[in-house]
Amino acid sequence: MADDPLTAFVRTVLGSGVPMIVLSPHLDDAVLSCGALLGWAGRRAPVTVATLFTEAAPPPYTLSARQYLRRTRAGDAEELFADRREEDRRVLELLGVDWRHVGLVDGLFRRLLRARPGVGRLAPLLPELAHVYPTYRLHLSRGRVSRHDAETLRAAGEAIEALLPARSGGLVLAPLGVGGHADHVLARTAAERSGRRVVYYSDFPYDQTAAADAEFTGRHRLTARAWERDLDRKAELIRGYRTQADALFPGGRIPRAPEVYLLPATGDAIVSRAPARPHGTRARAAGGVP
Repeated sequence: MADDPLTAFVRTVLGSGVPMIVLSPHLDDAVLSCGALLGWAGRRAPVTVATLFTEAAPPPYTLSARQYLRRTRAGDAEELFADRREEDRRVLELLGVDWRHVGLVDGLFRRLLRARPGVGRLAPLLPELAHVYPTYRLHLSRGRVSRHDAETLRAAGEAIEALLPARSGGLVLAPLGVGGHADHVLARTAAERSGRRVVYYSDFPYDQTAAADAEFTGRHRLTARAWERDLDRKAELIRGYRTQADALFPGGRIPRAPEVYLLPATGDAIVSRAPARPHGTRARAAGGVP
């Protein structure tokens, strides 16, 4: 039986053994959104999951950060992220793919490089004043990359260059940014600017309640394709992220949803060379663990 268009595309791209980088904003996103494809592709080509935002920061925490720590039953963010990195290593090793933790600070904990004028003394009392994204709902999940994140965006681009040199001819899988989390949009922007061959994945589980950015998908003429191979094992893999699973899936039920990947209508992967705008990219916001 002939392959579906997505399987045929992946077979063609990976058939020569070229490397694939899966750009994961956080320490679970790649498996949440691409776990089934990862296992299949990892048996056919070199696959590396590159997770960008793998570090927290010491207190004082913003109110949004404290709420997140309560949902994950954690008292110390740096200890939590050490646990999350270990979870990620174990799950990705089960899948048989390589991994890299880039070491950027998660958006909930990312501080300004320079204090806002006139607020230096107030920041210890009101930590929001010292953070790039003061709140989750009003800032971090609004589908915008802050102008204060220019250095973070540069570092993400350098990570792609280091892991997938231009001459390698490989493929980048990058988040579409469904749900509007700034870290996801930043990862998407870094991939879009990289000049590499890029396919976008729909961000699960946020795509269960939020829509894709229609302006972005329209600009790139993207067509959604479903991946339904090897889904049976995926819930087990997701539960390997024990610090996150209960908060993401209250009641413990993980829906068996096809993974969704977005290709240009022609079926060819994007090679994006035009600089993308880091600001003003919008998506509908969804709640959940960042």
